[in-house]
Amino acid sequence: MNGVGELGAALPASSSGDREVSSVHIEVCQSTYSTVTTSEIQDHVREMLYKMKDLYGDIHLAEFEDPFLTEHVKYIAITDTELTGAGKQTVNLRSVHLWIHVFSLNEEGPAAEELEGEEMSAANHWLLPANDMEGLWDNLIFDGPIKSNLLQYAMTTLLFSDRKVDPSIISWNRVVLLHGPPGTGKTSLCKALAQKLTIRLSDRYSFGQFIEINSHSLFSKWFSESGKLVMKMFQKIQELIDDPEAIVFVLIDEVESLTAARQSSLSGSDPSDAIRVVNALLTQIDQIKKNPNVLILTTSNVTGAIDLAFVDRADIKQYIGPPSAAAIFKIYHSCINELMRTGIISPSQQILDLRALEVVRYLENDATKHSLRLREIAQESYGLSGRTLRKLSFLAHALFIRSHTVTLEEFLEALQRSVLKQFEERQDLVVKT
Repeated sequence: MNGVGELGAALPASSSGDREVSSVHIEVCQSTYSTVTTSEIQDHVREMLYKMKDLYGDIHLAEFEDPFLTEHVKYIAITDTELTGAGKQTVNLRSVHLWIHVFSLNEEGPAAEELEGEEMSAANHWLLPANDMEGLWDNLIFDGPIKSNLLQYAMTTLLFSDRKVDPSIISWNRVVLLHGPPGTGKTSLCKALAQKLTIRLSDRYSFGQFIEINSHSLFSKWFSESGKLVMKMFQKIQELIDDPEAIVFVLIDEVESLTAARQSSLSGSDPSDAIRVVNALLTQIDQIKKNPNVLILTTSNVTGAIDLAFVDRADIKQYIGPPSAAAIFKIYHSCINELMRTGIISPSQQILDLRALEVVRYLENDATKHSLRLREIAQESYGLSGRTLRKLSFLAHALFIRSHTVTLEEFLEALQRSVLKQFEERQDLVVKT
């Protein structure tokens, strides 16, 4: 059997301690104009993987010997092999369970969700899996098992619903809160998680619905009007949830605005209106969480300002902080590999990962010197946000390189200068303010 099926078997392995990989998830992106069945694609993919026999780490395949796969498949990705806690290891594909998830990407971008009688856009609405969110999950790098924990949490909510666990005995709210400073990837992680779950559950739900609520629009008018906006917004969301073919993700960004609404009520002419709006939103969350096909994702940039009534509803309260030097190294590593793939850095050279450097005890030689230099730059970059780090490879080329193609050594020099410039600019801003 492939796909998700029995949810208990589809759960990722625990991130604590080493354990052997017992199953592998294969994500197969079907070509836009392909009309063959999912089972046909699964059969060909399984045959290809059995021929490969062994797997070491994640892979991404876009070229195939099988003409059928060439015609009907855009790519095959085997990812998250290191989320099991056992690290990178060789996996015999004939001895593990293969979960083959076949999906097609929605090429349309987000649609603005407007409420009847209102001029403002109350939300953005994506149909998943979306081309806009393609590759987002794999390119998010965090310290610790944050991604695997969120996957396991989501799968457990479905498992408990399937087994009809009595919520009056064991409670769960289907609410996730990601909090931390701006630029650390909280919103991107919410989108990536929704995309990943839509793909992993593709044999259970035909598609995903992703609703990103504009919190500021809901609280931008008089409070009495805002209460009506909240009700209208959640009526639309409930209509999406009522479709058994869909899994629905509701994102509320900057949820600390709930607290702002309560605080503003203290100085307002009619404090009861502000409290009524916030209570209406919390009530609506309590209503939709009763559905098995919904997950509520929220973010906050101001940890200490989150409304306690909301915090109490969140099952997962995950802090997302600035990346460590090790995570920064991985981010830079992925950026350099992309520039090598596109020929901007040429000739291509191998950058060793931190594990390989540790094995050779950080000894410098011709094989390790560039990797050690990158490690040094990563350490100097500590304190920069993930959003900034992803820009630095572009800025290094834009500000310090005057040719279309650059050597790795020249690029690392430019990257280091870009890092120093970021800290100088930050200091200038602090002095001027």
